[in-house]
Amino acid sequence: MSDSSDVAALSGQLLDHRYQMVEKVGQGGMCVVYMAHDRHTNERVAVKVLLPALINDPVSMARLRREAALAGQLVHPNVCHIVRLGETTGFDYVVMPFVEGELLRNRIIRAGQLPLPVTASFVRDMCAGLHVGHQLGILHRDLKPENIMVVTRPDGSEHAVVIDFSLANGPEVPKLTAPGLVVGTPEFMSPEQLCGQPLDPRSDIYSLAFMAYEMLTGQLPFEGNSQHEVMIARLKGDSIPIRTKRPDLNIPAPIEKVFQKALAHDADRRYPTALAFSDAFSRAAKGLDPRGRILNIFARR
Repeated sequence: MSDSSDVAALSGQLLDHRYQMVEKVGQGGMCVVYMAHDRHTNERVAVKVLLPALINDPVSMARLRREAALAGQLVHPNVCHIVRLGETTGFDYVVMPFVEGELLRNRIIRAGQLPLPVTASFVRDMCAGLHVGHQLGILHRDLKPENIMVVTRPDGSEHAVVIDFSLANGPEVPKLTAPGLVVGTPEFMSPEQLCGQPLDPRSDIYSLAFMAYEMLTGQLPFEGNSQHEVMIARLKGDSIPIRTKRPDLNIPAPIEKVFQKALAHDADRRYPTALAFSDAFSRAAKGLDPRGRILNIFARR
């Protein structure tokens, strides 16, 4: 490879004398992802490169390098980490383990909604991975079903893996956006992120709860005739109670209380950490109160 214009057609090429690019497997707003064969390790990997239009953009290149710097610190079974940042003639690229599975978005579309035990399991997985990042001062900032992979273990069980930390930010990384600029996917953003305000782990928790709500119901916790109206509804107040949205599903009352807290408009009313949200969700799914006492999980009050 010798010309950055070839980024648009890397399939079949040998990158940096090491990575045999097999096929394109995904594309986002900034990058293209390829499945590749690592000739040094004889393993499948994922290689992410900037879109051709962004190759010479210093801000986009800085973001790619930032992702490598941040995600390289996140070594956890529920996070797709960066193996290395590489550089070849004309462009940089990042190498990650190839995570084979089904996107959570595709699972929701295929299934309509997920059972409570499955949702609780995936929430626990995602919270465990995010907590590692939060402990390092790293926020994801773009949590959505398209950035979660459902992976099947050898024993047939499934677990959720958080991918794509390209919009993450950490304490030792220069800010690459102007104050008040909103980046990410608006559909799952917290109210404070929509307003371009400073963020902390509670914003990621909001987005994660937003996803969990959709996983359980197949619908979003706010209503509107357009994405803009849904965003306005999010800025004005709290979410629609989950049992109001889908009374036919008989979702337990404790789960509704967990969502009311995690999706609170005011961040100070939310769970302070991902593990606190995970613990509350798991207990509610089992019909337990915060002290471990058994509740009447279908009680209307």
